[in-house]
Amino acid sequence: MIFAHPYFLLLLLLLPVLAWLKGRRAQQSAFLYSSVQLVKGVANVNRSHAGRILAALRWAALALFIIAMARPQLTQSETKINASGVDIVVALDLSSSMASEDVGFMVDGKQADRLSVAKDVLKRFIKKRPNDRIGLVAFAGKAYIAAPLTLDHDFLSSNVDRLNLAGSPGSIEDGTAIGSGLAAASNRLRDLKSKSKIVILMTDGQNNAGKVPPLTAAEAALALGIKVYTIGIGTRGYGRLPFIDPFGYKRYHQVQVDIDEDTLTKIAEKTNGKYFRGDNSETLKRIYDDIDKLEKTEAEVKKYVRVDELFHWAVLPGMFLFLLEVILSHTVWRKLP
Repeated sequence: MIFAHPYFLLLLLLLPVLAWLKGRRAQQSAFLYSSVQLVKGVANVNRSHAGRILAALRWAALALFIIAMARPQLTQSETKINASGVDIVVALDLSSSMASEDVGFMVDGKQADRLSVAKDVLKRFIKKRPNDRIGLVAFAGKAYIAAPLTLDHDFLSSNVDRLNLAGSPGSIEDGTAIGSGLAAASNRLRDLKSKSKIVILMTDGQNNAGKVPPLTAAEAALALGIKVYTIGIGTRGYGRLPFIDPFGYKRYHQVQVDIDEDTLTKIAEKTNGKYFRGDNSETLKRIYDDIDKLEKTEAEVKKYVRVDELFHWAVLPGMFLFLLEVILSHTVWRKLP
């Protein structure tokens, strides 16, 4: 329930003050006596209960009229959102090399590894596409479905948070099966009738696992009408891969960043997509912003709002109390003039 004119409710704060002022102001007596002792036993000089009840009825009626002026309303809204027709599957590399903490890879102002940055920008992208069905494929030595295509983006983001590097407890075997990841992502889009089918593939290495060659997977995606955007994640030159030394301290050793940009570019070109290089956090964010702009489709949103006026529920009781006060004050509890 809401009030159309809630500022009128401030008048309710004045009622106790007015009641107090009225109680302090003495009313002139109907008859004047030199001493109340002359009418002792005939009249009760204390304030009567009848007067209190009549005053209470009048103040209650006034309070109800103020509430009615504020126009209480009961609103019921319904929003209908039609999916945009753009279906997106993100294929994310979970190979152990994604643990590299490259210079320029930051999350919330702190140094972070490639996977953490990739997950962070992916969740930002998901928030910007509320009307798209988005799914998630994770791959390392093998590929698996991490989340089906869905409009429930809270569920999708929670699945992104649960992704772990290959080789960690409960995760998949290590490796970089780019072809298998792309094939699994394309397979999720195969039977869908969409205006646009898109795969976003993120990796930091070269294909060294799986049974499906990357370019063969790209040809299959093209045949299914799927556009593939490829993203190479990692700084140029050398990255910093962390390890724990025998004394339990975190150390780093330099490793060559070996992204197969030639294959990723061919995959994108073959499917009418585009290849991007994300060598730091800001670049990766801009890449997703670019993809967001390239793949825009208008979605139809219909919103219905039903408003039921409730002021009469305050006016009618207020009128009843006011009339009751008038009737009682002129009949049963009639006062002398």
